[in-house]
Amino acid sequence: MLRTKLKHKNIILASGSPRRQQYFKELDLDFTIQLKEVEEVYPNHLNAEEITNFLSELKAAAFEHLNENDILITSDTIVWHEGKALGKPKDYQDAFEMLQSMSNKTHEVITSVCFKTNAKTETIFEVTKVTFKAISDEAITYYLDNYKPFDKAGSYGIQEWIGLVAISKIEGSYANVVGMPVDKVYDKLIEYV
Repeated sequence: MLRTKLKHKNIILASGSPRRQQYFKELDLDFTIQLKEVEEVYPNHLNAEEITNFLSELKAAAFEHLNENDILITSDTIVWHEGKALGKPKDYQDAFEMLQSMSNKTHEVITSVCFKTNAKTETIFEVTKVTFKAISDEAITYYLDNYKPFDKAGSYGIQEWIGLVAISKIEGSYANVVGMPVDKVYDKLIEYV
């Protein structure tokens, strides 16, 4: 449906995330992938969605020249837990400590998506609450050794083993936790028809 409606648009997904790329394929969109190196640094005073909004807009700003029909889409996800942003882990120990800190607690997964054309830039975001039951150190070690989630915010993928055995409750968009609030992205793209 979107493919036909947006056939006169050139959709550019600026994301190396396999999960986001898969969602765009599942939306049956014609799109290209273009990546630009951006140092993902944000001001210390930002909190929660202010961080993901800032970073998704920073990624979009790297693309200075867009054509008339281009729609550039950038995105950023963090896990917001106990007043701190958990991004991708630095190493194994960092990943272990992140998962340990979320054991038996609720955290928020926040994703912002920036849409940029040569006329305007708009950013949307989604917040999903995820509750982990108590996770043993043995289970965390098993997960890290076998699934190596070192490219994921918060050191886990909800669609993987840990999501099946450790998540007791989710409030909000499941797709958002995987990597993008697809329902909101779809609604926003319809506005460009």
